[in-house]
Amino acid sequence: MTTSRKPVLLLSPETIDPVPEPEGLARRINLPLLIFYGLGTILGAGIYVLVGKVAGSAGMLAPLAFIVAGVIAWLTAMSYSKLAVLFPQSAGEAIYIEHGFQQQWLSMAVGLLIILTGIVSAATLTRGFIGYFVLLVPVNETFAMVAALVLLTALAAWGIAESLTMAALVTLIEIAGLVIVLVFCGDSLQQLPVKAPDLLIPSSAAQVAGILSGAFLAFYAFIGFEDMVNVVEEVKQPETTMPKAIFWVVVISTGLYVLIALVATLSLPLNELAQSKAPLAELLSSKNAVAAKVVAVISVLAIVNGVLIQIIMASRVCYGLSKRFGGPHYLHRVSSITKTPVIATLLIAALILVAALSFPLTALAKFTSFIILIIFSLINFALWKMHRNHYQAIDPVAVQQISRLRSYPLLAGSLCLALLLFQVSY
Repeated sequence: MTTSRKPVLLLSPETIDPVPEPEGLARRINLPLLIFYGLGTILGAGIYVLVGKVAGSAGMLAPLAFIVAGVIAWLTAMSYSKLAVLFPQSAGEAIYIEHGFQQQWLSMAVGLLIILTGIVSAATLTRGFIGYFVLLVPVNETFAMVAALVLLTALAAWGIAESLTMAALVTLIEIAGLVIVLVFCGDSLQQLPVKAPDLLIPSSAAQVAGILSGAFLAFYAFIGFEDMVNVVEEVKQPETTMPKAIFWVVVISTGLYVLIALVATLSLPLNELAQSKAPLAELLSSKNAVAAKVVAVISVLAIVNGVLIQIIMASRVCYGLSKRFGGPHYLHRVSSITKTPVIATLLIAALILVAALSFPLTALAKFTSFIILIIFSLINFALWKMHRNHYQAIDPVAVQQISRLRSYPLLAGSLCLALLLFQVSY
């Protein structure tokens, strides 16, 4: 005789929501807003700030470095899209780890690492913002960073729909800036048939090492899709909206990265590209001075947009961790007026400012990649472990979702770990 197997709940009901909240987060994010939220983080970080730095590591093979980073990011994004459906709660990574490994300390540690990633990533973008901004306005760098963070913090605290609507508009402008670059510099792609081997095929062990080093740095540029799961409590119909949004964000950003990397490496000498603090404006300067100024303005908006999104993400993780694990009540207090965690937002913004004023751009980007690869490895292994243990969630659909994944999370986690170990030993 067979007996039906009851769903397994890894967390006791008491630990799921230890402190009742009178105010909850409002579900106001639809599919377009969520896509622009992810794209705003990814595009601002990668193209407008780091394309030159990646070329400095990978040389002419910079496009291949972006492809390698994109493949690893895409595999991990698949894991995130499944887990976001299974566990649609803020502080998503911490929850995934807790269900996968059943270790509360590890879950808490991952949640804190996610907050640290958001802080360091936003600090990286803030440093990148200065490189473009001083081209437009001669101003004290410290004053510019402080003023920008004050304005962005106010916007993040104002409201999630208002913040993401602004982010969506700026993301459209970001994409327009990339189109301008491709229009004015796209003629360089005519060299592609002749130079394709130099751009896409390594010919020595040293070049392979350069590609992996560049991919490690480029991986920072793909940070964004994992931020999306941390606003899942504010997403309409998250079970369908989240997977679609993550898919389109990774596909669009990877395509744009490779195109811009190809144009940049074919248009500028590598030493100029690697040393430039405003690579896309530098790329256009010899083609059209007006277009270069326009892209410099767009670059500032793009980078500021990325900072805004990181403030939102990190504050939501702070909110979710405090709420789930019994942290200070003021960190998971939601304003009755704005429906946002205002105090958590202010705390995150203050830490971003300290990091931005203390460290250079490349060091911040590498540190962010280091942390995020640790987190991605753990997330992928957690999903693989759920599958291995025949995990059953409360929702029976979860069993079907996980059973379809097979062992690819193991591959994704192993690739993340391999890239991390390479960078440590290189």
